[in-house]
Amino acid sequence: MSAPAAAPEPAFDFRMAVGLLGILLAAMMAGLNNRVPGLALADLQGGLGLSRDAAAWLTTAYAAGEVATMPFSTWFAITLSLRRFHLMMLAASLALSLFLPFVQDLSLLLALRFLQGIVSGALIPILMMSALRFLPLHSRLYGLALFALAITFSPNVALWLAALCVDRLEDWRWVYWHVIPFGLAAAALVAWGIPKMPPLPARFREGNWFGMALGFPGLALLVVGVDQGVRLDWLHSPLIVAALLVGFTFTALFLVSEWFHPAPFVKLQMLARKNLWLGFSLFIFLLTLFAAAVTLPANALANLQGFRMAQSASLGLTVGLPQLVLGPCVAFLLYQKWVDARHVFAVGLLCIAAACWLASGVTGEWMTRQFLWIEILHAAGQALAVVAYLFLCTAVVRPMEGGYVAGFVNILRVFGVTIASAFIGQFTAERGRFHAEMLLDNAGTLLARLPAEDAGWSSLGSTIAREASILATADIYRVLALLALLMIPFVLKLQHFPAVQRTDDK
Repeated sequence: MSAPAAAPEPAFDFRMAVGLLGILLAAMMAGLNNRVPGLALADLQGGLGLSRDAAAWLTTAYAAGEVATMPFSTWFAITLSLRRFHLMMLAASLALSLFLPFVQDLSLLLALRFLQGIVSGALIPILMMSALRFLPLHSRLYGLALFALAITFSPNVALWLAALCVDRLEDWRWVYWHVIPFGLAAAALVAWGIPKMPPLPARFREGNWFGMALGFPGLALLVVGVDQGVRLDWLHSPLIVAALLVGFTFTALFLVSEWFHPAPFVKLQMLARKNLWLGFSLFIFLLTLFAAAVTLPANALANLQGFRMAQSASLGLTVGLPQLVLGPCVAFLLYQKWVDARHVFAVGLLCIAAACWLASGVTGEWMTRQFLWIEILHAAGQALAVVAYLFLCTAVVRPMEGGYVAGFVNILRVFGVTIASAFIGQFTAERGRFHAEMLLDNAGTLLARLPAEDAGWSSLGSTIAREASILATADIYRVLALLALLMIPFVLKLQHFPAVQRTDDK
């Protein structure tokens, strides 16, 4: 017996707009739940009395739970009703944020962070699904611009929020508690604005539960392997080998089961559409470029100048705050009939490439003011690229397919950030060792002429480490600039779609 048909979609009005604003706040809160504690890891480590190795697992546990739940969250939102499911996940996330600072046992703390990743990660795909399902076609781009804030706004302002928690409020527990006011506001907006819809319990008989039993641990283990790979030296670690091997195997079996299942959680057949398979491939590289905006210069200033987060926070605000205006402006631009979204995407990549190339001139004397124009270019480039990207991908998606695409995009978002962090960390470490060896060879020739008691010997190690770090940072910026340029021909191969205009447009 087939499941009953879903109830008709409610009309979009002011009340639903308020509800979507609440879903947006909840999605940004979910992103901050991971990013802010990750930035304040040293303070968490000290506050909880954890070793550095133990503390490193806190962000991994959250990210593993986050990505594992994303293929399934929109299915459960439709089945249990969007309003009910969203409020349940939001309430669970806020409760965990409230109690996490009081947990001292490491095993329990990791389990709760993993659980928080699950319930918070379920909130993010719902934003994109809601924008695609509920917004009229002639307004959909503004909804996608709101979703883009979860990619361009939250990660960038997280540095300022982390600095606020540990340097201004002077209490590391606020790295968990700071999301509670946002979450309560989001809950109120969703409860009032999102209409009550009936649950569809018959869908539970149709779910691919065998696939979910494979995909959930498979995706989580892949995140563990990639996120901890640099720290544990990749294939030299039996743990990383096991995580990657089991993760790849389970995930592959999950995808096979989804392909043949009549009611899949993830509709892989949609990848036959060019803008989806090519766009999703580009998304991983795009997120790698985004890491150059704030994470890379903040790390460079911490290594070169000993900056704390508060001293680098202006970098994140310079990139993040303009997104509140730039995103809707780019959406408005894409609605113009003479605008090609592929060209907007390409211009965004050119801005990012120019920013990375300028940043490759970094020296040991650079401070935050030297990064100002670089960050402005990143701010413009991110808004242009990500909103145009989302439009090109979703232009081939029907409203009721929004749940499938939301799952795809958000899995790639978490994996992309994890892969970007691993790539930048590994590349910087390798180039740092290379430059250190080259500098040591040259310095050794010069210092061999000095007497053993000369002061030059005592400062040799720190000088070489500092210069090697500068050269490695410049190298990664050059690689990212080249990557941005290489992406442009592939962007131009995406299929062009004009934005849907209002029916009363002439």
